[in-house]
Amino acid sequence: MSEISSNAGGGMSNPAHPGALVREDCLKPLGLSITEGARHLGIGRQTLSNLVNEKASVSIEMAYRLSKVFGSTPETWLGMQMAFDLSRSRHLESTIMLERITAT
Repeated sequence: MSEISSNAGGGMSNPAHPGALVREDCLKPLGLSITEGARHLGIGRQTLSNLVNEKASVSIEMAYRLSKVFGSTPETWLGMQMAFDLSRSRHLESTIMLERITAT
């Protein structure tokens, strides 16, 4: 299997959810079902199902599990989650009306 890339599945403006990458780049090429993948990851079937169906985020613990089983690093998995979350929350920036504090 090729190395998982933090930019896989989309550019920085519209990054893929890490769960979609687990589904498409990890489970499918290995012919693994959700149940089989969950067993390899040492997690419950529903936990993996929630991730690959984009209903759950990659936690720190999950990032370690994904890196051990499917490759890449925990930092890459967490970076993908952060990029996805930030891309979905960009609208918040314009709603937060604050000013930077500077030394005088």
